Amino acid sequence: MTTTATAHANERLDSLCYRVLGTTTGGVVEAALALNPGLAGAGPWIAEGTIVTLPTVPTATPSTIETVTLW
Repeated sequence: MTTTATAHANERLDSLCYRVLGTTTGGVVEAALALNPGLAGAGPWIAEGTIVTLPTVPTATPSTIETVTLW
């Protein structure tokens, strides 16, 4: 599932992802570039009012560590 967001004045894609999704990790910025063809060609600053499609944030699966009791 994707979500859309409207860019603020002088906003970069990474800051838009952080503002809306709360993260820039997990390939979120790269996925946003893939969902918005032509966005990278416009330069580093997104024009104010541009509607950008953002991906869903991948959920991290908790890892378990096996413990060993020595005594």
